[in-house]
Formats: sequence, structure tokens, C-alpha cells
Amino acid sequence: MKLIVTEKDTAAKKIASILASGKVKKDSYYRIPIYTFTNGFDDGGECACIGLKGHILKLEYPEEYADWRAVEPRDRIDAELIKAPSAKSVVRALKKMAAQADQLIIATDFDREGELIGLEAMELALDANPALADTVRRARYSALTAEEVKRAFNDLTDLSRPLAQAGEARQDIDLIWGATLTRFMSLATSRLGNQFLSVGRVQSPTLALIVEREMERRAFKPEPYWQIFADLDSPAGGFSARHKRERFTDEAEADAALARARAVKTGNVTGTKSTRRKIRPPAPFNTTAYTKAATALGFSAARAVRIAEDLYLGGFISYPRTDNTVYPPSLDLREILGGLKQSRELAPAAEALLAREELKPTRGKKQTTDHPPIHPVGVPAPGDLKDDAHWKIWLLVARRFLATLGDAAVSESNRLELDLGGEPFVVSGTRLVEEGWLAWYPYSRGRDDEVPRLDEGEQVQVIEVRREEKETQPPGRYGQGRLIELMEEHGLGTKATRHSIIQNLYDRGYIRNNPVEPTETGIAMIRALNDYASLIAKPEMTAELEQDMSAIADGEMTRAQVVTRSRELLHEAYSSLERNKEKLADVIVKGIQNDKLLGECPKCGRQLRVIRSKKTRKRFVGCEGYPECSTTYPLPQRGNIMPMGKSCPQCETPMVKVIVPRKRPWKLCLDPDCPSKQEYNNKKAARRKVS
Repeated sequence: MKLIVTEKDTAAKKIASILASGKVKKDSYYRIPIYTFTNGFDDGGECACIGLKGHILKLEYPEEYADWRAVEPRDRIDAELIKAPSAKSVVRALKKMAAQADQLIIATDFDREGELIGLEAMELALDANPALADTVRRARYSALTAEEVKRAFNDLTDLSRPLAQAGEARQDIDLIWGATLTRFMSLATSRLGNQFLSVGRVQSPTLALIVEREMERRAFKPEPYWQIFADLDSPAGGFSARHKRERFTDEAEADAALARARAVKTGNVTGTKSTRRKIRPPAPFNTTAYTKAATALGFSAARAVRIAEDLYLGGFISYPRTDNTVYPPSLDLREILGGLKQSRELAPAAEALLAREELKPTRGKKQTTDHPPIHPVGVPAPGDLKDDAHWKIWLLVARRFLATLGDAAVSESNRLELDLGGEPFVVSGTRLVEEGWLAWYPYSRGRDDEVPRLDEGEQVQVIEVRREEKETQPPGRYGQGRLIELMEEHGLGTKATRHSIIQNLYDRGYIRNNPVEPTETGIAMIRALNDYASLIAKPEMTAELEQDMSAIADGEMTRAQVVTRSRELLHEAYSSLERNKEKLADVIVKGIQNDKLLGECPKCGRQLRVIRSKKTRKRFVGCEGYPECSTTYPLPQRGNIMPMGKSCPQCETPMVKVIVPRKRPWKLCLDPDCPSKQEYNNKKAARRKVS
């Protein structure tokens, strides 16, 4: 019997259905599904397919390191790490099936994590049946489609130990850094239990990028300026123009220009200019570009990646973790277009492209050989997808594929120059004259802004000339998509981990909102690290270790060499932290205290803050104006309370987010009698009644 091991049950079920020459039988061992079938290959042999639950072994410290207070955090740096089963029922089922097998095929996802999961599964299988050692093979695929899966199983290869060891090194390094620094910070600030302070090798420099931008915003000093606009009319229609001097920094000069323009009833067109430019189609989607596009549609980075994973496992898109932006020659573009003809919405575009003699896809700057760019591999039928969000993401991927095969779009820019009482004014507009690829990819299409067709020398009627006072604005906060781009630029994390790093910053209460805003705790953490252990907060060290891990995958370094180097760097950073423990703790505690301020009291305008009762130890919200102001509100007794920096539109009390480990955070306002809570309770009761 051939034993096929996949990363998840969904993949096991899909692969079994593709490879089976007849009916697939579903059994289970220890409640873990097993799919048995006769394969459709030449040997017609019996097969069993089992899906894991991701990593089934957990990297951890020995039991003697469990007590945070009893073990000095530095001792964790050089401690030996061990692996223990994290999904015992899966391990038992895998070993039971391996004992009956005469061949083992690893079919986990093809990347560092997938290779490591496959290596772990192989070692467990060999522990149960050493005779399998000479039979182990690897199936590598980029999509869960019949053609791709059959190709992979007809062209089996070997497991890549260097690639798996690169993933193993990441596990080692992240645990050592995270466990050591998290325990040090938490003990230094007396934040234990669910209130611990998380610090990480990638997490902290990512937070530093966010904090650095926030500090730029806070240091920014707005300066006033004035703009002058004119509402005009012409035989071709009305329009507005602005003064050619876009900003006046002197109010007297602005007023003088305003008076001269207002003194006339008509103006003259002094110049016209029209230009056309081509807008090239976009490059194929890699993980970073996809995540940025999905976040622009309103999805969080973490949710966008989860949905892409669902669509991949469902056989609707290719493997979503890839750096590649160049379609390989082996990718049959016409076959994909033929599939998209099944979509009523996309069929016209697919047919138009199929009618061409030659397809010329765009090429991005990054080319790899592991997986192709993200593209559609199947068309979902009604009921195939979980919800509308999955449909929107599939449509985004499918439209991007079409766009990469499309023609350049052409836009036309028109500009008029005018004279009003000796003052120069201009108006510019852009319109799309050839849709090209934008007809199929509307996400990048802007709104047409038409300018009246006037000739030089024509007159326009002045309706009104007005002055607007404005201020210069600070640099904007990063959206999640832009933050992931910055992480890639700085070598922070990988395509498979960046979204989860950002989500962890949210979950630990270091950031909030989108665009991303750091909390006072997050700012204090980075300020303390910059002052007393800058190595941890700077991206250079993390990027260096990422390069070293890539060198392991390429066979140029060993896992032991890279982990040893990371331990040396951590010792260096830890020594600095230890020397400045009290100063560092003082900075962070002040930040935590500032985050207990939730917002303005709706009665007196002073600050509301989190208070813990001395008698009952229960927490609640009270006003700093006590006893003059006795405003109080109840709070949930579990989870971190994080201010959201905004008020409820219905009751006007501050909004907070409650973060409980291993649960989805939820948002609420402070007023227990707010109508919004009644609406929520009514909906919840209605759902219960339906179920």
C-alpha cells in the first residue's frame, strides 16, 4: 500500500479523488480521516491518503524551563530544544498507517514550512516502519487540479532536506528569541499571565517601522497655506480652475492675487495642451502584490491570506505563497482562459483573448522556479464557495490574470491655461480613451475628469473666485498592504509569515486600526528597545538571519551554523537589556499606563481610565475627575482592553477592543445600555432561534 501524506485533510480528500480509478472509501483512525482507493497509475496499487493538521510536532523547551520566575531568561538562549507531538491523534493515525505501508509519498505544500512538515511526517512514519526508508518520495504541485496533481505523482522527486532545515532553523531562532525576550520584558515590567509583553525577532522591527512613522507624524508641525480657485463658465460647459501658484505661503500675497482675479468678469484661454500615455498592464500576482490588492478592497492581510488558502485547497487558484511574477513557459495560458469561459462574468474577456494568435503576458521583476504566480485554476459554481468574500477574492485573482494578458490602456490628459486679471490659472483633466486591460481589471481604474474643449484665445465667464485656507499634512500612516511591502523591502519575515506577524501585533495590543496606528504601549516598547537594545528593533539583524536561512535552503550553510550565529546576536542584545533593566521597564510601564486612558468622559470631558477595585480586584472604567465626576462603566473581566481612539456614534462613549488569547477580538462601547448592544443581542437571539 502507498501511504500519501498531505498537509491538511482538505488536500488529502482532493488528491484522493483525483488519483482514484474508482470510488474513494473514507475511514478514520483516532477520528482522523483516511481516504483509501485504487490508484489510476500503471501499477493499479492500493493507496491511503491522510491529511495532517499542519505541524504535528511542536518545538519547545524541556519541562524544567516552564516556570517563568524560576529560570533566568538568559538561560533559554543556549538551552537544548525538543520536539513533542502537538496533535497526538494525528501522530497515532500516521504511525498506524505507516506500519501497514510499503511506500511513503510526501505531498505537503512545496515551501520551507511544507518541506519541514513533510520531513517531520517522514521521521514519524519511519519510526513506525523503518523499512519505508528506501521508498520515500516527494510530490510537488502548485495547484490542486487534476492535471497538476497527476503530473506531480507521475514525476515524483526527493524530499529536500536543506529546504526543510531552513524551515527548522526559523523555528529554532524564532522560539529562542521570542521566549527569551518575551520573558525578560514581562518579568522586568511585572506583566505575567495573559498580560505578558510579546517581543519577537521579526515582530519588533516591524513594530519599529510603524512607530517611526508615528513619530514623524507627531513631530510634524503644520504650516498654513492658501489656495485660490475660480468657478468659470464657457460655451463648452462650466468648470473650476486653480491658481497656477498652487500654494501661497503668504496670506497678503494670496489676498492680492484674489483681488486681481475678482476684479474681472471674463478671462482668456492662454494655452492648451493635450498628451496621451500608455498604461501598461500589471505584473502577475505574487503573494505581496496579491495581499496589497486584497487589502485595498477592505480585507485585512491575515484574512486575505486565509481566503486565498481556502481557494487553493478548493482547487480554484494556484498556490498562494510565491515570490514569482513571471509565468513559466509550462503554464498553459489558453487552457486557463478556456476554463474562465465557464464564468458568465469573465467569458467575454476570455473569448477575446483566445481569439488572438499570440498571448503576450506581462513579466514582473521577480522570477523563481518553485511556484508560478497566483492565477485561477478553476471556476467556482454556485454554492462552491463559503461566502461572498471568497467570491470577491477569486474574482480579483481571475481578473488579474486576464489583465496580465491584456493590451495597454491609453489615457488622455488635457490642460488649459487661463488669465484672470493678470493672474495665471490652470485646469487639468484625464480621461480613458482606450480601456485595454482596465476593462477587465476595474480595481485600478480611476474616475474620468473631463476638461472643456476650448481653443487658445477663447474667453470664459468668471462666476466666482474664492480663497481656501489649508494646512500642510503629516505623512500618512501605513495601510496593511503597504506595511507588507515595507517588510519585504527590509527583509522582515517571509511571504508565508508577514500577514501573521501583523495580526500578532494587533492581538498583543501594540497596534490598532487600519491604516495602522501604534498604541502607547507599542511606542514605549520601541522607544525602550531603541534606547537600550537597538539591535532588536532594527531590521538589519533580522534581514541578515533571513539571508542565512536562504543559504541553508541553497546548501551553502548548515542549520547549526545559523542557529549558533543567532544565539550570539541574542546574547549581545540581552546583555544590553540586562544592564538597563530598570530604565527600560520604567519607559514601558509609562506606555502601558497611558493606554489605560480610554478617551474623554462624555459628562465632564476629562479622561476615562481602567481602574481595578482594591476590595474585589474587579476592573471597571472610571473618570479621572472623581469625586467631582462619578461616571463609571463596567468592563469584561478577561482579556486586554485596548482603546480604539474613537467614540460610539450612538452613545458617544469611547470604543474599546477586548483581546482574549486564542479568541477573536471583539469591539464594544462602554455604555451597557447603548442601542447598538441591544441590536447585537437581538440579532444573536434571532440566530439562535433559527439554528
